[in-house]
Amino acid sequence: MQVLDGKIASQSVKEQLRQEVSQLMAEGKRAPHLAAILVGSNGASETYVANKVKSCAEIGFESTLVRLEETVSEEALLNTIQNLNNDAGIDGILVQLPLPKHISEQKVIETIHPDKDVDGFHPNSVGKLVQGLETFVPATPYGIMLMLEHFNISTKGKHAVVIGRSNIVGRPMSVLLSSNHAYGNCTVTICHSHTANLKEICLQGDIIVAALGRPEFVKADMVKPGAVIIDVGITRVNDATAKKGYRIKGDVAYNEVATVAGAITPVPGGVGLMTIAGLMKNTLVAYKRRIS
Repeated sequence: MQVLDGKIASQSVKEQLRQEVSQLMAEGKRAPHLAAILVGSNGASETYVANKVKSCAEIGFESTLVRLEETVSEEALLNTIQNLNNDAGIDGILVQLPLPKHISEQKVIETIHPDKDVDGFHPNSVGKLVQGLETFVPATPYGIMLMLEHFNISTKGKHAVVIGRSNIVGRPMSVLLSSNHAYGNCTVTICHSHTANLKEICLQGDIIVAALGRPEFVKADMVKPGAVIIDVGITRVNDATAKKGYRIKGDVAYNEVATVAGAITPVPGGVGLMTIAGLMKNTLVAYKRRIS
């Protein structure tokens, strides 16, 4: 059984980016610049954003973190995004989700200029992805594709089962895995809360992407021997025996599934790190388009 270690794969991607940025700086060009907006002080979001800022520093990117109170109005948040849209020194913009309930996530996504949409959520980006055009790919699916490439996981002709249909992971993941490229060409089945015979479908999967947000949902008896398991889930589960009072769980029951799978991503240390790698690659692309 192979562990698809996100730390190893993400470090490889970041080292490539670091070398490219170093060359750009040697040519007298400015560094790429990513701006992140964090609304409120959600613990998980704080961690995610801190890791993104840290990755920028490691690669040589500039980064700006804009902190807004949880009570910020939707209008004020949208105005903040517009200011970043108009800032010639900013190449990429991300707004950390989830947002407070009084703010429309869709409005926020659509307000980010498509040229700076490094999270790949804007309808323009999604439409181009579906049509197979060059675009920003949502960071988590992009990171997964980079992981498959790094570990040279064979996908051509395989049956991929994607559990979850969100616009952030499930839907774009299905498009990428079914697309005609080196780490695509899968036959893809998308499963969700209304799927009948989910276990039977999963047992047919050569590749399973679990992205439904339910801790340890995928059990060993749902996995075909030798299957590749990509665990996108990351949930804080209360645990009084843990030092922090909680443990991070994925959507896959790792210990038991690992005895059946041919390859599996750990949680933490798997897809989450690759999401940041995908975001960094998107930011460099945005930068290059702007300075070309």
